[in-house]
Amino acid sequence: MLLTDFSFKAYDEVICGYYTQPTITKGVVVIVHGFGEHSGRYKERVIPALMGEGLAVVIYDNIGHGTSGGKRGHCPSYNALLDILEMVMSKAKSLFPKVPLFLYGHSMGGNLVLNYAIQRPSRVKAIVASSPYLRLAFAPPKWKLLLGKLMLSIMPSLTLPSGLDPNGISTLGKEVDKYQKDPLVHDKVSPMYSLPMIRAGVEAISRADELRLPALLIHGSEDPIIDVEGSREFHKNASTTTLQIYEGAYHELHNDFCAETVLETVRNWLRQQL
Repeated sequence: MLLTDFSFKAYDEVICGYYTQPTITKGVVVIVHGFGEHSGRYKERVIPALMGEGLAVVIYDNIGHGTSGGKRGHCPSYNALLDILEMVMSKAKSLFPKVPLFLYGHSMGGNLVLNYAIQRPSRVKAIVASSPYLRLAFAPPKWKLLLGKLMLSIMPSLTLPSGLDPNGISTLGKEVDKYQKDPLVHDKVSPMYSLPMIRAGVEAISRADELRLPALLIHGSEDPIIDVEGSREFHKNASTTTLQIYEGAYHELHNDFCAETVLETVRNWLRQQL
């Protein structure tokens, strides 16, 4: 797989992105990764599956993640994350102007693509939201939330451990091990990243009826990181969504025992949108 590099400046930081395309391009998918990880983790399974459907793929490392600039686990604001996504989408449209544009967001990325579609009407054709970060599956310690709210006003860039248990990534031990050994994965989070993200998840659920685009929601029934009930509630409130729950699966469906089935579901659904 040949990945072509593109980089751009956003909020005084370099954002690193890449794209690849099949021989015949029917559409383009912008992938938005989850918190603490990076776009390179989608090269093994997700990108080949999408290219198999004739879809070009654009990926990028969000600010404070992967090879992009910025303090690990910190961002200028939630709107900055939406702005950066919009910049990447503009790049995708300039590269592939004559084909439909799709968004594929996992976890934090799922939060971003759903809120983007609700808040900023655009030329997006449809959305795939994988284990979207709408509501945490665990309650953070009260002291951490209180400290976070205090620091949000006086020191918003202070980073603390996220509290994410890597064992919740997948039921497969080898995938957990791969995640833990990845030098570009981090577990730091600032109040400016975490608290607005939590609020945005709540807001997305309450405004789901404003979504006008087709959206496929996929989630593992036993996800210990992001609450599957958040996806169910979003789906209940929306009128344009398809919901698929995978029994027994954890957080990263594309890296779990059901990966092949999940990606086939995504491919079939995108094929229908095309």
